[in-house]
Amino acid sequence: MLDRMISTELVEEDITIENNLRPQNLDDYIGQEKVKQNLRIFIEAAKSRGESLDHVLLYGPPGLGKTTLAGIVANEMEVHLKVTSGPAIEKPGEIAALLNNLQEGDVLFIDEIHRLNRQVEEVLYPAMEDFAIDILVGKGQAARSIRLELPKFTLVGATTRAGMLTAPLRDRFGVVNRLNFYETEELMTIVINSAAVLGIPIEEEGAREIARRSRGTPRLANRLLKRVRDFAEVKYDGVITKEVAMSALNHLEVDTLGLDQIDRTLLKTMIEVFHGSPVGLDTLAGGGGTLLAAAVGEDSGTIEDVYEPYLIQNGLIQRTPRGRIVTGAAYQHFGLPIPE
Repeated sequence: MLDRMISTELVEEDITIENNLRPQNLDDYIGQEKVKQNLRIFIEAAKSRGESLDHVLLYGPPGLGKTTLAGIVANEMEVHLKVTSGPAIEKPGEIAALLNNLQEGDVLFIDEIHRLNRQVEEVLYPAMEDFAIDILVGKGQAARSIRLELPKFTLVGATTRAGMLTAPLRDRFGVVNRLNFYETEELMTIVINSAAVLGIPIEEEGAREIARRSRGTPRLANRLLKRVRDFAEVKYDGVITKEVAMSALNHLEVDTLGLDQIDRTLLKTMIEVFHGSPVGLDTLAGGGGTLLAAAVGEDSGTIEDVYEPYLIQNGLIQRTPRGRIVTGAAYQHFGLPIPE
C-alpha cells in the first residue's frame, strides 16, 4: 500500500507516541461509550465472581484503540497482558507454548487474529472452550494424545476484517464489540490531552481543526498533531492556533474532510470516468484494465478495508448491489454540480 500521511495503519513513528499516550483504565479512555459501558459491566461481574473475563473480540478499522482496550482490560482485571499477532504465530507448537506460559486470569491479546493459519486456530478451539490443549506425544504407532490443562485466561482478539474470521473461532468469543469512528469533539479532547502530555502549546480551535481532519481516528489525530507542531515551531511562534493548523494541514494536502490526494483521485475518477455510475470493486482495484488501476493502484481488499470505510462513513460513496456509487455529498465537496 502506498505511504500516506493519513494512513491509519500503525507505522514506526506511532509506536513511541502511542505507548506514551495510551490510557490505562476505562475512565481515561475517550470515546467508544457503548463498548466501554459493556466492558465495564462484564469486568465488574467477572471480578465479583472471581472468574476470568469471557473471551473478547474487538473489530473495526485500524487506529481506533483495539490494542489500547486490550491493555485496559488487563489493567482493570488486575492481571498480566501478553501480546502477539496472527502472522507471528506460524506453528501449533508456538501457540501451545504461549498458552502454557499464561498465569491464572492472564489476558492474551492476538492482533490481526484473522491471519492465524488453520492449524494454529484449531489449537485455540479447546483452549478457549475447555482451557485445555491436546498434544501429540511420540511417533508412529506409539504416538498418543495427551490433554494439557491450562489456567483460566481471557483471549482478546482484534481484527480489521471480521468477515474473514471462521465461524468456529468467532463463535467462541463471548463478548463481541465493534469500534466505530470517533466524533470530532472526542478527537479534540484526545488532541488536547496528547498535546498536554507532549508539552505542545495548543488552542482549542487549533485542536478542533486537527480533530476534524483526522478521519475519526485517534492514531491519525496524534500523528497530525506532531506534524502540525513542526510547522508551528518552524514557521510560527510554536503555538498551534486554528490558522496554524489550517495552514499546516493544507500544506500536507489533508483537506477539510480529512481526504488526501489518493481519496480525491479515487472519487474524482469515479465521477469523471464513470460519471457517477455504479463501479464494481474489481474495477476500482484495477480489474478489466480501467483507469482507476493506474489512479489508485490497490487491490480490492485494500480499497475495501482502508479507503472505503471512511468514505462510506462520511456519505461520499455508497455500496449498492450493482457496485459503488458516488453520492451528492462528494460532488458538493468538489464544487461540482450534482447530476440529475
